[in-house]
Amino acid sequence: MIVAPGPALSALKQATSTIPIVIAAASGPVGSGYVQSLSRPGGNITGLSLQSVDTVGKRLELLKELVPDAAPVAVLWDRGNFTYWPAAEAAARDRGWKLLSVEVRDVGQIEAAFKAATDARAGALLVDAGPVHFPQRGRVAELAARNRLPAMYELRPFVEAGGLISYGVDINDIWRRAAGYVDKILKGAKPADLPIEQPTRFELVINLKTAKALGLTIPQSLLLRADEVIQ
Repeated sequence: MIVAPGPALSALKQATSTIPIVIAAASGPVGSGYVQSLSRPGGNITGLSLQSVDTVGKRLELLKELVPDAAPVAVLWDRGNFTYWPAAEAAARDRGWKLLSVEVRDVGQIEAAFKAATDARAGALLVDAGPVHFPQRGRVAELAARNRLPAMYELRPFVEAGGLISYGVDINDIWRRAAGYVDKILKGAKPADLPIEQPTRFELVINLKTAKALGLTIPQSLLLRADEVIQ
């Protein structure tokens, strides 16, 4: 059996169609073509979804509440999370907001991505948690602060690394729950018959220290909804 994060699935799906794979924290397993459906995965892959693509609109709403000006929001996304940009674009179109697509293919392009955002006069950032950005979350948060760009992330570790705000699932809880799938498969269950589990609880985390450094005042409405405020 293999237990893996979402970014590893592309390589794993090509490597094997027989070894059971439990995914922990996959952004969009159906849209990415890893499983047939959430209720009936149909192959050797099952596990848990981050539902990050489905909640892009909510992250944009929270970011616009924090930074309501008309400047475009730059979306930093990477090819390993290729469904993120179309979802963000659709959510923004429905709300009449302007976005700027900034694709980051590898670590060496991160600084250039920030330059592209500032050159385009972006007013804020929406950053995915794909295979490029998540391991580099400290650097991404530092570049956002250096360029004075308020940034919304999808996972708490970005904010713990100095990022401004995040809205998404508790990634540690997701990994703990993956153990339940391992147990069921070891006892004879087939991945094809185990539904992909979707998160039921999302957390809003705000870093006040970062907000102060950016000269931002967090609206009281956001502070009251926050699950955690980092001082």
